[in-house]
Amino acid sequence: MKGVFNAAARVTFPAMLLLLSVTAHAASDSASRPFAAGNARLSVAFGGAAAFNRDYSVFGLGAAYFVADGIEVGLDAEQWFGNSPHIEQVSPQIKVVVSTEGKIKPYVGAFYRRTYIENYRDLDTVGGRAGVYVVAGRNMYFGAGLAQDVHLNCDRTVYASCLETFPELLVAVMF
Repeated sequence: MKGVFNAAARVTFPAMLLLLSVTAHAASDSASRPFAAGNARLSVAFGGAAAFNRDYSVFGLGAAYFVADGIEVGLDAEQWFGNSPHIEQVSPQIKVVVSTEGKIKPYVGAFYRRTYIENYRDLDTVGGRAGVYVVAGRNMYFGAGLAQDVHLNCDRTVYASCLETFPELLVAVMF
């Protein structure tokens, strides 16, 4: 398990640089169309979470690319720190943003998550998400939605629940 986040970062950082160069090239004519083919997403996440009745700080990195208008494929990685056991997650995903008139754009998506937990069996999770993006200007949009996941190899003696539902909030700024 040790070093999984570092391995994901070694893949994610070069991908981010490549996607940044693609985004910089496409930004001038696609900023008003943030979900167009050829656009990229780079993300940094900070937050908190709880597991095993302990609080954690969370740091995450992500990168994604719109392979077609409204279809995003990506990879996110998180490291949970500040407590024990140490937790790392890697999550490939796909999202479809529905093209509609106006500023509100519904989305649906699916993801797989591999969670590496120190001194525990690794956890496989699949899930889905749905919500809306609101385009707020030429270079900005907001998102709100819900995600639900199911732990595939869930040990009920370790986990209180094998099914989780949680909100997702996003503020995106395009450069």
